[in-house]
Amino acid sequence: MTPPNASAPQNAMAGIGLRIGAASAMALMAATVKLGATSYGLHPVEMLGWRFIFALPLTMLFVATRSGGLGLFRTGHKLAHIWRGVLGMVTMGFAYWSLMLLPLAEATALSFAAPLFATILAALLLADRVGWHRWSAIVLGFAGVLFVMQPQHSALPAKGLAVAVVAAFLVACVNITIRQISRYDPPETTVLWFTTISALCLGCVMPFVAEPHTAGEWLLIVCIALFGGTAQMLLTASLSVAPVPVVAPFDYTQLVWAVTLGWIMFGDLPPATTWTGAAIIVASGLYVLIRERRSSRIVRVPEG
Repeated sequence: MTPPNASAPQNAMAGIGLRIGAASAMALMAATVKLGATSYGLHPVEMLGWRFIFALPLTMLFVATRSGGLGLFRTGHKLAHIWRGVLGMVTMGFAYWSLMLLPLAEATALSFAAPLFATILAALLLADRVGWHRWSAIVLGFAGVLFVMQPQHSALPAKGLAVAVVAAFLVACVNITIRQISRYDPPETTVLWFTTISALCLGCVMPFVAEPHTAGEWLLIVCIALFGGTAQMLLTASLSVAPVPVVAPFDYTQLVWAVTLGWIMFGDLPPATTWTGAAIIVASGLYVLIRERRSSRIVRVPEG
């Protein structure tokens, strides 16, 4: 079946620029979430709820400007989108939790294990053929994860490391779900359904977790929503103008932002083991992506 955006004009440089913008927005959102939780005591569920409630109008405006407009909300696979929405909310909850427990660089580095998990799930659940090249890259990538985690003598909290790995696994599950949905719906439909479902579900929870806030706290909350919504819109736009194998490698620029923001905002400088592990994870992820290039099967919508 022809992908939904196959007829869109392709522009590699525009797609790369949009993808770098998406990665930057994701890093800024992560830093703002960590700042809100650790410095201002904001409840993670409340931050997540406001993120979607504030982002929903922006998302609808963005989709309205796309070909098909808000008619993109129509789909014949509502249950698949509901499942993706629920799974996405749980995934983001774990991602926010990991940011509260770990330094920004380490949480970001471990999140890049998601493509490795996704390749394993694709082989197990979708009967994808995974040759020894990709299996070798996966083994190498998880060696990089161990470098970051330092299981024998890590100064990082074990709970935080476990939460980050679970978050990466859940991102892989989301990617597999999106891959299935992308066979019949365009990325804009997925983003619109995800944002709408999340805003509605979390809106029902907000009365139990929402609290009065100062002007500074509201500014943080609005920034989380703007950064997260912008990341999703820029990534969606990148998928419509350039092939996934061209733009996806630039997701890793988020790590540069994470190290920089972690240092500036929290005084965290990652040790040599984190740098080594992150480099191995990124290298293995890129190699898996290169091996996927022929089929262009990977579709990513960030959990942000």
